[in-house]
Amino acid sequence: MTDRAFWTEGEDRPSRWLVTCDHATNRVPDWVGGGTLGIAAADMARHIAYDVGAAGLASALARLMAAPAVFSDFSRLVIDPNRGEDDPTLLMRLYDGTVIPANKAADAAERARRLDRLHRPYHRALAGLAGRHEARCICAIHSFTPQLRGRPPRPWQVGILYSHKDARLGPAMVAACRDEGWITGENQPYDGHLDGDSIDRHALAHGRPNLLIEVRNDLIAAPEGQEAWAARLAPVISRVLEDARL
Repeated sequence: MTDRAFWTEGEDRPSRWLVTCDHATNRVPDWVGGGTLGIAAADMARHIAYDVGAAGLASALARLMAAPAVFSDFSRLVIDPNRGEDDPTLLMRLYDGTVIPANKAADAAERARRLDRLHRPYHRALAGLAGRHEARCICAIHSFTPQLRGRPPRPWQVGILYSHKDARLGPAMVAACRDEGWITGENQPYDGHLDGDSIDRHALAHGRPNLLIEVRNDLIAAPEGQEAWAARLAPVISRVLEDARL
């Protein structure tokens, strides 16, 4: 299974929602650098390699919402599935102070190999699940580090990201999260739109309602935190979509 690019859960669940997790694991296939990117194990356990806790949160959330889910199964440092194929950060050579040796010398052929074996199969799977429901909505689950090196601490518990091209759900979700008493960033800690990213490709391009939810990773690093935040988020997500009458 060393070439597995993704896995799915609950493909036949009936919800309109499809839960996605672009940065689910820190796995490096054995055909990439012999299974290593040349960085320390401690760095591979950090947010630079994957979204800590996001896979468990996405799985629990999808189960509670009776929704299918799709997960990448390779580190974002191998190739980032939440970037378009022409994005200059598709293969990161430096991330949050860590140099990625296996990517420094990666040429066009290596980039194409990683696209063909990992990035494209994941997006085909995502597209296939998205197309199974005629009124599909997409909920992308990510996590963020409490503090980047040399930067101020990030105060938010949750960030809701949305594009200027589709504000049907995002602002309402921000308000709903704040009503719950959660410290919520609106298009924080990242901007809500990125050309070619997963939401752009699978939601905006098809007119599908969407949410991108970021949870601070110290809150969901353990399974109990993942289950707790899934239980908090699921009814809020459902209510926001119901109230939108889309």
